[in-house]
Amino acid sequence: MSQKISVQDLLEAGVHFGHQLKRWNPKMKEFVYGVRNGIHIIDLTKTMYQLADAARFLQSVAMDGGDILFVGTKRQAQEIIKQAAQNAGMFHISERWLGGTLTNNATIRKSINRMLTMQKELENEDASLSKKELSSLSKKLEKLHKNLDGISEMKKLPAAVVVVDICNEDIAVKEAKKLKIPIVGIVDTNGNPGRVEYPIPGNDDAIRSIRILVSVLSDAVAAAAEVYRKKSAEERAEKAKKKAEEDVQKEKLKEEKKSSRDFDPSKRKPAIRRLPAVRKAPLKAPADTKEETKEEVKA
Repeated sequence: MSQKISVQDLLEAGVHFGHQLKRWNPKMKEFVYGVRNGIHIIDLTKTMYQLADAARFLQSVAMDGGDILFVGTKRQAQEIIKQAAQNAGMFHISERWLGGTLTNNATIRKSINRMLTMQKELENEDASLSKKELSSLSKKLEKLHKNLDGISEMKKLPAAVVVVDICNEDIAVKEAKKLKIPIVGIVDTNGNPGRVEYPIPGNDDAIRSIRILVSVLSDAVAAAAEVYRKKSAEERAEKAKKKAEEDVQKEKLKEEKKSSRDFDPSKRKPAIRRLPAVRKAPLKAPADTKEETKEEVKA
């Protein structure tokens, strides 16, 4: 983990407090330390291990350039989730999970595009719209911003999803699982850790507990994403440099070929040498032998 924390830090944040006995999920048994005053106590040594494992996974995703979606719509988690995503340079949903956000992403993209179009109309103060229409447009836009701002720049499906309270975010978990997107989830004693690939046992109701767990994940992603950005920038610069060198070399070869074509004697047409005309003497016709013989006979 990029952020150094201890079991004592988790203890002070109240991460160990689970739910009442009547609300527990037996599948959380391996993560329960014991019972105190009718409340299940979570084993923080296991929380530390699971948190470190989840942080390593998210770092690997960020190092590969993958997008990560932070989800937490319950009141206690909203601001924490928003800040965590911004810190990591990733995306978030902190108001309301719209059905189909992942499984029907094309429709969500249309809503985002509509939001951007409406924003331009308001900024341009379209003269064709009345005050009533502008007011209505403004209210619709406010609602869209509230639900979609955190994912407006997300051009593709996330490579991983981080969820605070997998019970509360049931639809988000189902959609991610349907698309086989790995889930990192904070799971309280009333949840089923088997629903997510990277369960982090912990109190998902207390603000301090949510903050310390999510901040560890966020910092891990932020550090890895920064490494990826620097690496990508270096690769782009190297690629651009290589291309520039290749272009220079191509231009040089082109000039050399042109120069060779202009000055190489073997490439030029030989000059045609014209000889002076020779006048030929007219040929005399030979005497007709037969005619001469006839004349002699007559004589």
